[in-house]
Amino acid sequence: MTALWTAIDAATATGGVAHGDWTATGVSIDTRTLQKGDLFVALKDVRDGHDFVAMALEKGAAAALVSRRPAGVAADAPLLVVPDVLAGLEALGIAARARSTARIAAITGSVGKTSTKEMLRTVLSRQGKCHAAEASYNNHWGVPLTLARMPADADFAVIEIGMSNPGEIAPLSRMARPHVAMVTTVAAAHLASFESLAGIAAEKATIVDGLETGGIAVLNGDVATTAILQDRARDIGAQIVLFGETAGHWRVSDLRISRDVTVIGATSPGHDYLFKLSVPGRHFGLNAVGVLAVVAALGADPVAASLDLALWVPPAGRGTREILQLDPANEFETLDLMDDAFNANPTSLAASLEVIAAGQPRDGVGRIVKGRKIAILGDMLELGTDEVAMHAAMAQNPHLQQLDLIHCAGPLMRHLWDALPQGKRGQWAATAAELAAQATRLVDTGDVVLVKGSKGSKVSLVVDAIRKLGHRRGDE
Repeated sequence: MTALWTAIDAATATGGVAHGDWTATGVSIDTRTLQKGDLFVALKDVRDGHDFVAMALEKGAAAALVSRRPAGVAADAPLLVVPDVLAGLEALGIAARARSTARIAAITGSVGKTSTKEMLRTVLSRQGKCHAAEASYNNHWGVPLTLARMPADADFAVIEIGMSNPGEIAPLSRMARPHVAMVTTVAAAHLASFESLAGIAAEKATIVDGLETGGIAVLNGDVATTAILQDRARDIGAQIVLFGETAGHWRVSDLRISRDVTVIGATSPGHDYLFKLSVPGRHFGLNAVGVLAVVAALGADPVAASLDLALWVPPAGRGTREILQLDPANEFETLDLMDDAFNANPTSLAASLEVIAAGQPRDGVGRIVKGRKIAILGDMLELGTDEVAMHAAMAQNPHLQQLDLIHCAGPLMRHLWDALPQGKRGQWAATAAELAAQATRLVDTGDVVLVKGSKGSKVSLVVDAIRKLGHRRGDE
């Protein structure tokens, strides 16, 4: 494999002291996923990474980034010793960015960051060597880790930047120094740390603070707080490109959702587009148009990208669709499952409900006879002081009202469940684990099922329980 960091380069980047002459081909913070040749970074979080250095070296790590020699590690072990491990990782990320000639996009937003990042990875990888963050590595250690892993010969890079509290985005953007910064949307997420949507928008807008000279801000033109985003971009002299359904330089002209695909018509200055995504969802379609705007802003080919978007599939827990065969001996006994268990706020829940409302259950194949549209919902977290009202109000969502049955888990979702008409109330449980234990009673052959909640609600346990009821169809 190509060398990513030599001992000399890493020591120069961090100001640390290298022990041994080693070469790393990757960077890891977790011994469970560490690959032979990785530089293991001994971060301190719930556990102190120094406790795992010996294990990392035994598994084939090229070296370990540490602030001290851990007990049980040989005196001649390959190490990079720095005063502070996180600061050392940040320094590696900054150095990797400084040596890179890649065109870089940074992505933030209340909803859709990870999915949009993966769309960009998919289409840009067809036009060059593209580096992007793993999973949702978008915080104070995720961004420098992503940068530290960036190959020197990458053509493109996509950096996801998230936040939980004020003041977190700008420093990470300055570290990434993107050529293009994108805000997918501004919605009621993390309201516990902000006073209002305007406060969230003001924080999201700071992603432009790290833009390179002549950089481009790709912003959602449909949200009520668009003006806040644009004002920040103007303040730093960025070029502004808007995307949306109702306004913008890149605009959705037509969007059609079916069970399996979303077909999108879009317009941009001088060009019309018609393309599809291999998954249903209005929100996916809107973000896909934003992706084309980013591709164009990076200097890549948006026409080719529009065709390649059909290759993208959502990451696990973020809207993936699958057909589960409940009886391995009967190919007709299936259930349509939408796994959206890792993110939830009123905006993203409404988008997922629209998708499941358009589903097509099958009658006459299950014990219930009539196929149903079912939502299994876990708590939406970090919504602030209005969280109870926000949960209860979702009972009035027009797409939810088209469903047959709604199961709920968690104390906040109890308020939505209580607001439902009696005929739509399914099961309620205090925890997702309790609801998961009832999986056989929640769904049936022929049903179309959405499972959605914030990651902290652990509603993914329900997804796992439903999957265990059957077998995923190999041809789907």
